[in-house]
Amino acid sequence: MKRFLFPACLLLLSCRGVFDVHPYDVNFKGETGINAKQIARIESAFASKDTLRVALISDTHGWYSDARDEVEHLNRRTDIDFVIHCGDLTDTGTSREYEWCRDILGGLHYPYVALIGNHDFLGTGDQAYSVIYGRMDFSFIASRVKFVCLNTNATEYDYMAAVPNFDFMEEEMVRDSARFDRTVIVMHAPPYSDQFNNNVCKSFRRYLSFFPGLLCCVYGHSHGDGVDNFYNDGLLFYGIDCAEHRNYRILTITKDGYEMEQIFY
Repeated sequence: MKRFLFPACLLLLSCRGVFDVHPYDVNFKGETGINAKQIARIESAFASKDTLRVALISDTHGWYSDARDEVEHLNRRTDIDFVIHCGDLTDTGTSREYEWCRDILGGLHYPYVALIGNHDFLGTGDQAYSVIYGRMDFSFIASRVKFVCLNTNATEYDYMAAVPNFDFMEEEMVRDSARFDRTVIVMHAPPYSDQFNNNVCKSFRRYLSFFPGLLCCVYGHSHGDGVDNFYNDGLLFYGIDCAEHRNYRILTITKDGYEMEQIFY
């Protein structure tokens, strides 16, 4: 009996269209390294602006139609300088979700940066975030205010990594010190939440106290708009609501202080 060997390459060609890209593939087409490029825009445009207005959004995962509406609402404004997304860009960390959210946020008329949330770690989501956005801990300076953006998703590492990264925080207290005299801390999961390493909550507060002119802290994750005094010492933590609830905050910083406004759309 004769045997016929079917070439493997022909088999693969015949199945083309049946197999899709793996949902956690991190070989992205389109824009990558977004945060670094956007930070360059922000620092160049707003180095010495007297009044800074920052839109704060969060948790767009699973609610992409609401996120599109949010972007459209922001674009109708004429008084925003840049946007910060506080994390949970995706629901399950898949490549497709990262691309969807990247394309939605790419429609903003303003520069923006995005933090990583706990949902963004699922699968190879942390690798996808690193490719599309960049470092998980980062900072930038606008109008002499340093925005320190921290990865606080300790549960995703089973508490085996330095999250929050105190070494990074120590560096940021003094790095470029001649360029800033006030600070805003941004994170996804706040202290005393299910994702934060609550064994270091008190140490975290101690580290915060060394940042020059600390104005306030901002967080996502909780899908609510709370204003919290977690440490009962006057330092306010502002919760940024999820896209499903169709609201965001505007942080206005002047030489005299700051104001926080909640906007519904």
